[in-house]
Amino acid sequence: MATTNDLKNGLVLNLDNQLWTVVAFQHVKPGKGGAFVRTTLKHVLTGKVVDRTFNAGTKVETATVDKRGMTYLYKDGADFVFMDGDTYDQMNIPAATVGDAANYMLENTEAVVAVHEGVALFIELPTSVELVIQHTDPGLQGDRSTGGTKPATLETGAEIQVPLFVTTGEKVKVDTRDGRYLGRINN
Repeated sequence: MATTNDLKNGLVLNLDNQLWTVVAFQHVKPGKGGAFVRTTLKHVLTGKVVDRTFNAGTKVETATVDKRGMTYLYKDGADFVFMDGDTYDQMNIPAATVGDAANYMLENTEAVVAVHEGVALFIELPTSVELVIQHTDPGLQGDRSTGGTKPATLETGAEIQVPLFVTTGEKVKVDTRDGRYLGRINN
C-alpha cells in the first residue's frame, strides 16, 4: 500500500484487480477545498490510457512488477521461450503478450520482461535492433534521389519501408517502437 503522495512515474498500481502504470501525475492544491492528485494511467495489458483523480493522502494498492533481463531462445508453437540470465529458468510467454516485439526478435535477442506474480505482462526490447534485409526489390537506375522508399522483408519476416538504395543482404538498424528504418550498418 502507498498513498497518493508516494506516486511516481513508472509505478504500477493495482486498481480494481487491474494493473495500471503511472504515466504522469500532478499534485494540485486549489485555493478552496482539499488537495488532490491528477494522474494519467496506462493499462499494463491493453495499453488503454485514462485520466484519474485521487484525493490527497488516499491509499492506493501498488503491484510488485519484477523487470528481468532475459534472452529469447526459440519459438515453441504459439509461445516464445525466454531464459532468465541469472537463474537460467525458462519461461514460456504467449504470442499475445510478446505482441509487435516478435517482428524484431531473433534467437538470442536480449529483452526486459516485466513479470507480476509469475505472469509475464509485457516485453521491452532495446529501442533499436540490427537486422538483415531478407528480400527487397532492386531500386531502378536513377532512383538515387532522397525521399523514395520501398518495402523490404527483414530476416524476422517483418516488413518495413527502406530507402531505394538499400539492397537484399544488407544489415540495417530498425526502431523497435514503430518499425522505422534508421540507417545501414557497415560491416
